[in-house]
Amino acid sequence: MCIGFPGKIISIDKDNYAVIDISGTKREVCLDIVDEPVEIGDYVISHAGFAIHRIDVELAREKLAMLKELIDNEIY
Repeated sequence: MCIGFPGKIISIDKDNYAVIDISGTKREVCLDIVDEPVEIGDYVISHAGFAIHRIDVELAREKLAMLKELIDNEIY
């Protein structure tokens, strides 16, 4: 099973890479295959080093809360 994580874009460089924040953890992702244009402050679903889908803020917060609940309750 593959899991994509929502992260907030905090920077974008000229080579089309972004740094995203996933609940305090920062990751670099490639923006080459994301489904629509993104900018700093947007949330994206990332998997295997790629941003694959832009999502709205409310959905991102909901998914991050669910992830936190899973971690807090050791359900993984």
